Amino acid sequence: MNPIKLMVGLGNPGSEYAATRHNAGFWLLDELAWRNKATFAAEKKFFGETARIMVGGNEVRLLKPQTFMNRSGQAVLALAHFYRIAPSEILVVHDELDLPCGRLKLKQGGGNGGHNGLKDIQARLGSADFWRLRIGIDHPGDKNQVVSYVLKKAPAAEQQLIDEAILSALDEIDTVIAGDFEAAMRRLHGK
Repeated sequence: MNPIKLMVGLGNPGSEYAATRHNAGFWLLDELAWRNKATFAAEKKFFGETARIMVGGNEVRLLKPQTFMNRSGQAVLALAHFYRIAPSEILVVHDELDLPCGRLKLKQGGGNGGHNGLKDIQARLGSADFWRLRIGIDHPGDKNQVVSYVLKKAPAAEQQLIDEAILSALDEIDTVIAGDFEAAMRRLHGK
């Protein structure tokens, strides 16, 4: 398997969204950058904030799209096209309603589950072949409440579960980036 060359954290820009469940992808990338002493910088041509890290001898670009969730693909396509990164070399980190709070799932391809960020990335790349690291945020129980739910801050107990899941994911990130997805899945899915 090819190593990961681009990690995309999904979220919405702006302080009013910073602590909302929909920004779980941003949270993981922020922690990863901090651990690697990397700093995000705004890059207009990539419609987002980017950073670069080295993991196990592999250069990995980090991207936090600043286009709002439903246009995340604009940033992903711009950066992937510029650096000639294939969809199978991209890992998108995002919140997941269909997983219990704090659970993790790593998978390649598949549908978008109604997630507007994934939907736009698939449409812009013309492929669903990218990897996804899904961070469980639970479901409000009623599809009519989904938008307000993902755009609200989680209660402290749920936030702690999400934060612990992010730390667990980061414990496996070197394995994921190296392309050893099966080993990473075995460990992540058991948590």
